[in-house]
Amino acid sequence: MRRPFCIGVAGGTGSGKTTVAERILQRVGPGRILQITQDRYYRDLSHLPMTERAHRNFDHPNSIDAELLVDQLQALLAGRPVSLPKYDFKRHQRLPEGEAVEARPVILLEGILIFALPEIRRLLDLKIFVDTDADIRFIRRLQRDIRERGRSVESVIEQYLETVRPMHLEFVEASKRWADIIIPEGGFNQVALDVVISRIERVDEGAFEDVE
Repeated sequence: MRRPFCIGVAGGTGSGKTTVAERILQRVGPGRILQITQDRYYRDLSHLPMTERAHRNFDHPNSIDAELLVDQLQALLAGRPVSLPKYDFKRHQRLPEGEAVEARPVILLEGILIFALPEIRRLLDLKIFVDTDADIRFIRRLQRDIRERGRSVESVIEQYLETVRPMHLEFVEASKRWADIIIPEGGFNQVALDVVISRIERVDEGAFEDVE
């Protein structure tokens, strides 16, 4: 068994991380890449009343079950299968059933806080930060939360001002210094994507390190 090549794609909410990840997936081939999102690893809040769940700070590193993410990432890097957690964003709780996956030659982890957590950062072979203007990021988040997570405009704006913006400045923007590559304009920056794809394509079976 050879150690997979592990890529991290970080950036602010609505920056275009998912678009970058999908472009990489399309270019390299889904059969070679296992894509994992940080959003799967939000801590379960089912023990709290529903009125309290919606007001938790989901943009602080403590909101992420980093222990589980590290354990599963280490298992995949060692070639072992895992059951990825699933999260219900409308009820703010982890679902009882997971998703069984196996390691692939390339593992791609995407999320806003993955560079802010040193225990995760140490496992990444290539760190990509997607950099997008704040107004574009807010509009994208507003549209996503209304469309996919059943949120109201007022609740999205309130959360953005109370936690999203200050946490972005404190943790996400600050974590940019750990990036190996910074991509402006997200998935629309073809030159930067070509550089990233070229780097990944050089990773063939002979380039992987042996897993002990």
